[in-house]
Amino acid sequence: MRQTYMAKPNETERKWVLLDATDVPLGRLSTVAASMLRGKNKPTFTPNVDTGDSVIIINAEKVKLTGKKATDKKYYRHSGYTGGIKEVTAGTLREQKPERLVENSIRGMLPHNSLGRLQFKHLHVYAGPEHKHAAQQPVALNIEDLI
Repeated sequence: MRQTYMAKPNETERKWVLLDATDVPLGRLSTVAASMLRGKNKPTFTPNVDTGDSVIIINAEKVKLTGKKATDKKYYRHSGYTGGIKEVTAGTLREQKPERLVENSIRGMLPHNSLGRLQFKHLHVYAGPEHKHAAQQPVALNIEDLI
């Protein structure tokens, strides 16, 4: 009988991947990034082990919001005080903090447990074309080829 391979945490090989968000729909970018963070693009994928790659996303300010999401989609947060709810539209969030828009989208696609929090730490989002991870020699991938 053949045994199913289960990856061990110390056996995983983590690569660095660079994705450019210019004119890419937010959902398409997020699904590709979340899949790479979880390691689902590898044959050694194990659901309970962090086998994913580190992902760098540049040009988050140029991500595309299709339809009327820029004006109709709202993000809410609450301060904990009475009447402390705040809302911001996706278009405003893209103008003010584009990194947070992409991070929120990807965080929702990761597991909502300690493993998902660990995987989220391997995501690095930058609003412009510059990033500080050149020493890791990231491999630039084209998102259209991955979809």
